[in-house]
Amino acid sequence: MSKIDDLAHRVERLLLRHEELKRTNTLLRRELEIATSERDSLRTRLATARARLDALLERLPADVEPKDDRP
Repeated sequence: MSKIDDLAHRVERLLLRHEELKRTNTLLRRELEIATSERDSLRTRLATARARLDALLERLPADVEPKDDRP
């Protein structure tokens, strides 16, 4: 009977561990969704900022030379 009890105990521990890993996996998937959404939002904002900068650069006169402020 001892071997059966040991086996039953190990199976119970495995089932508990399995449930714990499922919960962890669910939490990690949620975190990944949030991070992916945030990344996509930042990419969109970056593209918008880049487009605005490009538009501003196009409005600058071509003959203006950069200022050298070094001492």
